[in-house]
Amino acid sequence: MLRAGGEVMLSAIALHEVAGSNARLREALCAAHLPTDDIEDGGRAFFEALFGDGQAIGYAGIERCGADYLLRSVVVLPAHRCQGLGRSIVEATLQQVKSGDVYLATTSAAPFFSTIGFSEVPRAEVPAAVLATRQLSSICPSSTTIMKLIRPPT
Repeated sequence: MLRAGGEVMLSAIALHEVAGSNARLREALCAAHLPTDDIEDGGRAFFEALFGDGQAIGYAGIERCGADYLLRSVVVLPAHRCQGLGRSIVEATLQQVKSGDVYLATTSAAPFFSTIGFSEVPRAEVPAAVLATRQLSSICPSSTTIMKLIRPPT
């Protein structure tokens, strides 16, 4: 659900859109060893996840890739880890996607994302627009696991 001011509510978590140039976003991604080389490029939306009291708990982003999306830059701040908040942040971010498939690239979090409904897919089955992103074409190693959100039938 979208609220005035570009915020999305999911339980007690609100997503507030932030620019790729946001210093706290960059700092959180760097601390989590996630790529920052292209976060200021166009076609991306980043969100700061906040508790109801305004306390930042993490970040996530989505990148438009033709008709599809790349989920990226999901990070829970250290003080808030192991509380199920990563799942809530991902689910709230996925609510921003109204159509198309959602992919992601990960080197270490495949087990986590599989609990949310993502499944590993071979590169040959990934749309060219997703593979052409800077993230998949040059930033992430070729050994990166690519996953696709498998939605239940509607």
